[in-house]
Amino acid sequence: MTLIHVPSRVAAALCFGLATLFGSLAHAADTVHLGSVDATSANLWPLYIGQRNGYFDAADLKLDLVFAQSNASVIQQLAAGAYDIAPSAGLVDPIRAIEKGAPVAIVRILLQAPPYALLAKPGIKSMRELKGKTIIIGGAKDITLIFVERMLAASGLKPGDYDLVFAGATSARFSALQAGAVDAAILTVPFNFYGESAGFTNLGFTFDTLPDMPFAGMAVNRSWAAANPKLVEKFLAVVAKGIAWFEDLNNRDQAVRLMVATSKLKQEDVEKSYDFLRGKHLFEPTGKVSKAKLNVILGALRELGDVPAAFPVDRLFLPGVTQVVD
Repeated sequence: MTLIHVPSRVAAALCFGLATLFGSLAHAADTVHLGSVDATSANLWPLYIGQRNGYFDAADLKLDLVFAQSNASVIQQLAAGAYDIAPSAGLVDPIRAIEKGAPVAIVRILLQAPPYALLAKPGIKSMRELKGKTIIIGGAKDITLIFVERMLAASGLKPGDYDLVFAGATSARFSALQAGAVDAAILTVPFNFYGESAGFTNLGFTFDTLPDMPFAGMAVNRSWAAANPKLVEKFLAVVAKGIAWFEDLNNRDQAVRLMVATSKLKQEDVEKSYDFLRGKHLFEPTGKVSKAKLNVILGALRELGDVPAAFPVDRLFLPGVTQVVD
């Protein structure tokens, strides 16, 4: 048998290289497939913070983020297993899906109240003036329908007094308003501030009409989450860390620069968005899911006839993963 002599320094280099290779393989990041609606949405701010600051990398999580045309489409694909997590889902769609038996669960409230505003053409100065006008919302069964109906009801308008058309993403609704195709649009931040700076009339915020109704949450594919509870736990921990970083006023300028780069909107509009979201502390910081708050949404859906009166709020959660409080 022939022995091959390997210099010690070469052997050491080989050992180091192999150790690095196998160490990397042993700690390969887990890929989490995400589905959301609009890349420019301020709802995703904590997610972008987690990516920029390396929080997901530190947690050995790799994100595969895909965007769909509507929230309903996101939840359909989540239920089908195309996505693992919907990180910023309007809560009515997962609730409707769960009631119909879809393998979906809510694991977090993201936004504690809806950060929307109803913007109208410059010549329209009050909600009453929307009688006979066309308003664009997210969809026929979208949560924005509830927002608009309740806002207009406070001004004496009822369904049928105005026409509704639909576009799933805020950016698409704003484009329709800009083009003059509609008289008013329900817009979330930062597009509502962008619209105001462009001369459109802000008729009011949903936050003032519906302060106790949570707007967005995080939903998971129930089968995937049950099989990967540690991944869900790590993902939620990163989101909480991103929210804590967002809430620190020392990070305001960095947070604004991040969203300007992502949304391509004007800095002053993104600054207004930050001040609005942070000033009202709309991002839920604890990760705990309030039954009482979700019952507010269930009440609205019962009024619409979308869920039966006996539907229990506990069906929305994933035991052992969702941190439920009364």
